[in-house]
Amino acid sequence: MRFVAFVEAVDHVCTRYRVSAFRHAFADAGIAVEPVALPQTLLGRVRAYHAARTADAVLVQRKLLPAGEIAILRRFAKRLVFDFDDAVWLRDSYSGKGFDSPRRAARFRAVVGASDLVVAGNSYLAAEAERFAPGRVAVVPTCVNPAAYPVCPHTRPPGDVRLVWVGSASTLQGLERFRRVLEAIGRAVPGVRLRLICDRFLKFVYLPVDPVTWSAETEADLIATADVGIGWVPDDPWSRGKCGLKVLQYQAAGLPVIANPVGVQADFVTRETGIRATTEAEWVEAVRRLAASPDLRRDLGHTGRTRVEEQYSLTAGAQRWLELLADLTLSERRRVG
Repeated sequence: MRFVAFVEAVDHVCTRYRVSAFRHAFADAGIAVEPVALPQTLLGRVRAYHAARTADAVLVQRKLLPAGEIAILRRFAKRLVFDFDDAVWLRDSYSGKGFDSPRRAARFRAVVGASDLVVAGNSYLAAEAERFAPGRVAVVPTCVNPAAYPVCPHTRPPGDVRLVWVGSASTLQGLERFRRVLEAIGRAVPGVRLRLICDRFLKFVYLPVDPVTWSAETEADLIATADVGIGWVPDDPWSRGKCGLKVLQYQAAGLPVIANPVGVQADFVTRETGIRATTEAEWVEAVRRLAASPDLRRDLGHTGRTRVEEQYSLTAGAQRWLELLADLTLSERRRVG
């Protein structure tokens, strides 16, 4: 089976985690996956759609194409799959125009309605897609490779703790909104530091920051040398669609996680894997509690790592994808028959 995936860029984070990560597992099952960056021009895209006519299935990842282009692609594609891991029908949390976007919503309806299969990163996203493609929507969470992450030994003594946050310059805006709470943590918990793994950095008055430039090669090792992962997102419609990649990365490295219970973070962070915190006082107490107990950090981190291995590993995600593609092929054969 030949599977062409039209993506924003072959090195985009979503391509790496939701397409390229499964290539080896797909190859073992006889499926060749070809990520193709969508050309910038309409003519270039139409040529790419035409070239994909020989593929057994075509995937569009996240991209909200105009309805006219979807109609062209639908003519060429034997089977059309749409994969998305954000609330793409909305503007993001930091847009000055607000969340609602009639243009995005119309394009979302068009691509979802035209697809034979819609793959959503979580149940919140799936529920929206189900409105326009009833019975054709499935959930495949964003997955990580636990084997790529060293497990934190949690040998740092009580009172000496490294929080860690990993992300890009665009998501750093969320951390900026969280500044007041982070400053409160720095004032209240002696010995705490924040490791920022990013391509841009913030400074705080009371919370020391260890800035580390992100790279794909060092990211996993750097996370594992911290003690506690933090995940804070705004409580809004866009953030409820996030797929919690950074939380899964922390847990893959055996770190306990402190997060506010928004979207999938409420599912990932439980009393067995970390601490949920909403108010400033709850965040301060959560950091204080974990800073005081390496054993607690180790126990929570171990459970989180096990959960990732069982439910959010590449093996688990690939298996779900293979089941969906087998069903898609079988339904097509039934229609033809």
